[in-house]
Amino acid sequence: MASGLEIVAVPAFADNYLWLVRDPDSDEVAVVDPGDATPVLAEASRRGWRIGQVWNTHWHLDHTGGNAEVIAATGASLSLPAAEADRIAARADVLLAEGDSVRLGAHVGEVWEVPGHTLGHLALVFHDDGVAFVGDTMFVMGCGRLFEGTPAQMHASLQRLATLPDATSVYCAHEYSLSNARFAAHIHSEDAAVADRLAAIEARRAAGKKTVPTSIALERATNPFLRVASSNEFAQLRMAKDRFS
Repeated sequence: MASGLEIVAVPAFADNYLWLVRDPDSDEVAVVDPGDATPVLAEASRRGWRIGQVWNTHWHLDHTGGNAEVIAATGASLSLPAAEADRIAARADVLLAEGDSVRLGAHVGEVWEVPGHTLGHLALVFHDDGVAFVGDTMFVMGCGRLFEGTPAQMHASLQRLATLPDATSVYCAHEYSLSNARFAAHIHSEDAAVADRLAAIEARRAAGKKTVPTSIALERATNPFLRVASSNEFAQLRMAKDRFS
């Protein structure tokens, strides 16, 4: 039986998480969304890991800006969204679309197209491992802004992610949890589960601890963007979040 994936958060910029992923059996290593090569290469070196693959979920520079440097330093291959290849500076080795897969040793991640934040945004879903790398589509108690996509697209993408098993660990790319939790508590002021999660997030952030990964079960229970019944309701909620401070 294959060992579980080893996943390490590499903080970058103000609030990004870049993810190093290792298969202990084969010693193969990938990095998800290396917006900044310096901390990724430093953490991999500290652990004695050699990065062999780069996986991008979408084209934004804070997710792709370190591609070229990581590849130059390691010889890693680059897999990225086919629909956004012309917006990513580094040349792709593999163009990914719905139904494709990425592999790390014996571990297989299914490619899901989850548009909304960008039009070609992907999620990488490792069903057997109970792990999903979702980029900027789903956050702890929140979701990404609609820079390119429509409310209908983002609503459908979130609802699709919500069909994953409760225990699925969700690796998103930003530490937005405190702001999202405060908004959720504002919207659902009488909801005990939301209030409890806000308190837990406040405690973790006060202690300097990260709040990611989350789980599908937690998001179903406390993420207001998974509770709306239609894309129109989603659009109103997203606009309210954009104005919230």
